[in-house]
Amino acid sequence: MSSVLALCGGIGGAKLALGLARALAPGELTVLVNTGDDFEHLGLRISPDIDTVLYTLGGVADPERGWGRADETWNFMSAVRQLGGETWFQLGDRDLAMHVARTKYLRAGGLLTDFVEQAARQLGIDARILPMTDEDVRTIVETDEGSLEFQRYFVEQRCQPTVRSLWFAGASRARVSATVHRAIFDATQAIVICPSNPYLSIEPILAVPGIRAALLEATAPIVAVSPIIGGAAVKGPTAKIMAELGTPVSNVSIAAHYHGLIDGLVIDSVDAGDAAAIDEPVLATCTLMQDIDDRVRLAREVLAFAHTLTPHRLERILTRHVTVGVYA
Repeated sequence: MSSVLALCGGIGGAKLALGLARALAPGELTVLVNTGDDFEHLGLRISPDIDTVLYTLGGVADPERGWGRADETWNFMSAVRQLGGETWFQLGDRDLAMHVARTKYLRAGGLLTDFVEQAARQLGIDARILPMTDEDVRTIVETDEGSLEFQRYFVEQRCQPTVRSLWFAGASRARVSATVHRAIFDATQAIVICPSNPYLSIEPILAVPGIRAALLEATAPIVAVSPIIGGAAVKGPTAKIMAELGTPVSNVSIAAHYHGLIDGLVIDSVDAGDAAAIDEPVLATCTLMQDIDDRVRLAREVLAFAHTLTPHRLERILTRHVTVGVYA
């Protein structure tokens, strides 16, 4: 049974997930990962966020790029280019092994959850890593240039089109697995929403029927770490998307986005003044994770903050049940 559940996407979320893994005893962390970014490329099933978390926690991630494997070579893509194939999404030679193995496993009828569990074991990872669902959910970005699947928008178009809206194809038909459902209720210490993009990485997870409802009933306090520092995102298109959707790029907006779900928000010290405009309890600390020490320090501070919110969480759950009982 894991005492902490983390929800995350790719690079930014994986950093805090690694910090949590180092701060906790083996087996105490479960990481629930976005699969809305998954797609098929060159005949292979690609799971970018899952792989980033696997490589990061497995100690084989490229420290410079933040994604893919360290000491990567690109002979495969060079050969694809020679043959006139699609090269807009790069698959490294080492990384290719994961995609081939996953594709073979899934085409044989296996579940993504089981494949990820096996891969984590082979990489020596103590934490449990779970995809948000075993079914296909795809993030669709509606832009001024039309509808784009996420990787087309993010990688091929480099986030240049203006975002009009987002939706998650297949989400309404997806099912939360028994494993994910159990992981939510098994969390006793904290549920941490990592500083991943709330719209592109966390919202797809919450769109899977049953996950948000389970989180609302979980007894562990839910703490989100804001990806915004000083009015900008550390990495990725979070700030750009917020601005294009007409949402102020601030921690106040992040708090509003998670309102009703979280019990507390962690923001960077430079934004400490935002706390007065946020309804939930706030912890202001350094959220910029430049090295492993930063990640572990932040993880410990987030867990300590969550601990202070436990009475508040239990009171909220009790109030919700009493209200339902009165007005049902």
